[in-house]
Amino acid sequence: MPHNLPSLLNLKFHPVTPKRWKDFENLFGEKGACGGCWCMWWRLSRSQFNKQKGEGNRKAMKKIVDSGEVPGLLAYVDGKPVGWCSVALRERFILLERSRILKRVDEKPVWSVVCFFVAKPFRRNGVTVKLLKVAIEYAKRNGAKILEGYPVEPKKAKMPDLFAYHGLASAFRKAGFVEVLRRSETRPIMRYFVEG
Repeated sequence: MPHNLPSLLNLKFHPVTPKRWKDFENLFGEKGACGGCWCMWWRLSRSQFNKQKGEGNRKAMKKIVDSGEVPGLLAYVDGKPVGWCSVALRERFILLERSRILKRVDEKPVWSVVCFFVAKPFRRNGVTVKLLKVAIEYAKRNGAKILEGYPVEPKKAKMPDLFAYHGLASAFRKAGFVEVLRRSETRPIMRYFVEG
């Protein structure tokens, strides 16, 4: 059931910093968003991720935040965190570098948007598109010329929300991204070209 749209128009966005760690934890909940991930899936080798699933991944993400690195952005409604978008330099996501279908398009430096998590009551209300637009501005302020995403374009019209953590290609298009390459039928590589 759609959330009260007027309050969604008042979405506020903040980078995840040590000051906002508790908000990140509250949004992700005990399960770390999905199966103990804590948004570390793309940042670790598969064996390392599986070894520290759950609490180990939470501690690893906290260490990143405590170091002063910003791993992504939170969306808030009425002071409550309701959405997350992981955005950083592509080099931060070692699994992308190892991926056969998501390997580099070229040698241009890019920032990457790899993951979203939106609280259940706020899904299907355009929060992802709004997070993408804020991610574009955030990356631009930090010197990005290209922002890249790796969304899903499902064959079926509907797919379970939890399988859409990469974002949907339709949301990326709405935010101004264009497809630049597709090595898999359901996984386009999309880019937003930041104007100088």
